[in-house]
Amino acid sequence: MNTKNFIPLDKLCTHYKVEMSFFNNLKDIGLIEIKTIEHSQYIHQNEIYDIEKIVRMYHELEVNIEGIDVVLNLLQKIEALQNELISVKNRLRLYEN
Repeated sequence: MNTKNFIPLDKLCTHYKVEMSFFNNLKDIGLIEIKTIEHSQYIHQNEIYDIEKIVRMYHELEVNIEGIDVVLNLLQKIEALQNELISVKNRLRLYEN
């Protein structure tokens, strides 16, 4: 498999100054997906934005992994509610005009 769009997990550990177990715990609770290619572990480059949010919460706010899971779920719900609100406002505008 081509590793062009994947980042080696060991490089991320060094860059973010976390242990490999940190990423394995994130994978175990379903926050990230780790691919194993030729005995090395990788993360797809599309997940970097989420990983940076997670690492920031972990280091700067000292939120544990379970708390990070809760925060990310709440942020997803807020985003869904905001999108629904925009949709309802758009439909309401149709009836007001």
